[in-house]
Amino acid sequence: MSLPEPRDPTGPYRVSVVCLGNICRSPMAAKVLTADLERAGMGDLVEVDSSGTGDWHVGGGMDPRAASTLRVHGYLTEHTARQFEPSDLADRDLVLVMDLDNFDVVRRVVDERGEEFGFDISRLRLFRSFAPASGANPEVPDPYYGGDDGFTAVLNMLESAAKGLTGELVARLRG
Repeated sequence: MSLPEPRDPTGPYRVSVVCLGNICRSPMAAKVLTADLERAGMGDLVEVDSSGTGDWHVGGGMDPRAASTLRVHGYLTEHTARQFEPSDLADRDLVLVMDLDNFDVVRRVVDERGEEFGFDISRLRLFRSFAPASGANPEVPDPYYGGDDGFTAVLNMLESAAKGLTGELVARLRG
């Protein structure tokens, strides 16, 4: 399945990454993807943000374990959590969700409000679907209730998917 066309061919391709609380997986994915895009010389062509379907952490920072894992691997960690809003659909080219539960939440928003914002379901995907070998489970598990090793495992999944997505974005935008 190829990437959707840019909604605004004169502006950057806008990607939003979504998880539950916007303090672990989605901000980690946004930082990893942004770094990959920068390395590929695509930083000026693609904008990446993140959000969560829940509102518990809005305004707060990244989970300290997520930030530590990113820092150890050379990624930036500045982040302020925000909640996914239906209006996010208005200018996003692609919304990538971490797991099937949050996919269902965002899909309901797309079903209810997508037409209003010119956003169709083809612009909604699971983040890990871009990993070359994600296997039978396309989800990125939530490491929040586990130990530090869960954050490292999630980072490995995110790096693999980000590389695949960056390759597709290079092909789509520089084709």
